[in-house]
Amino acid sequence: MDYIELNNGVNIPQLGLGVFLAGEGRGTVNAVKWALDAGYRHIDTAAVYGNEAEVGAGIAASGVPRSEIFITGKAWNDDIRKGTVREAFERTVGQLGTDYLDLYLLHWPVEGTRRAWEVLEDLYTQKKVRAIGVSNFLVHHLNDLLGYARVKPAVDQVESHPFMNNQELINWCRDNGIAAEVWSPLGGPRVPLLQHPDLKKIAERYGKTPAQIVLRWDIQRNVIVIPKSSKKERIESNLDVFDFELSDHDMKLIQSLNMGLRVGPDPDNFNF
Repeated sequence: MDYIELNNGVNIPQLGLGVFLAGEGRGTVNAVKWALDAGYRHIDTAAVYGNEAEVGAGIAASGVPRSEIFITGKAWNDDIRKGTVREAFERTVGQLGTDYLDLYLLHWPVEGTRRAWEVLEDLYTQKKVRAIGVSNFLVHHLNDLLGYARVKPAVDQVESHPFMNNQELINWCRDNGIAAEVWSPLGGPRVPLLQHPDLKKIAERYGKTPAQIVLRWDIQRNVIVIPKSSKKERIESNLDVFDFELSDHDMKLIQSLNMGLRVGPDPDNFNF
């Protein structure tokens, strides 16, 4: 596993397991346990996913010490708007069965962000979270936040994949000391990214799968990446990306697939 050092000195595993749409019940418990058994040490969840208790059960079932696992949680928009982020945090750690988070994010840029960020800063000062950040913030959202923040966000988690690489935002974050973390790195059901002929050809040359090629591209872009899967073999396969390196030519070829095609909502135009 490779690590990225955040702007406060905390190290985050560069590849983690995402549990969005993993659902409630045994499926998420198994996915988390399988991931930790395979060598993952980074689990990304959120209150709105509705499976924090299952993530906690999977961590407990793995037997891996809590101190070895990097857990990310996210405050949902309703709590940001209502000013109940502190209560949301307490619910999250209670569901997860832990007394702290490694990273806590504001999930979307909604009304109430300033008050919510002050709560995150308090949680950080109280050492209830090791790092704080945001998710789905564009440059203008980040500039607004930086205008009043006492603690600079350590991470901005954003959509990014070869069909919508979001490279300008990622570069801006890097230039301003904020680590970029990417969700939906492999596209989604409506975007058949992994069927693209160029990715298939590259995969054949390296003896890897198209998914492994894309995840390796992210590793070499120096972003944090959190692929989601609930299948044991896919979870294990997604981790097998640290034994090869893409050439500059192939990195540029994958970068050239960008067409600005989102699989998720536009952070400037959503209604939840």
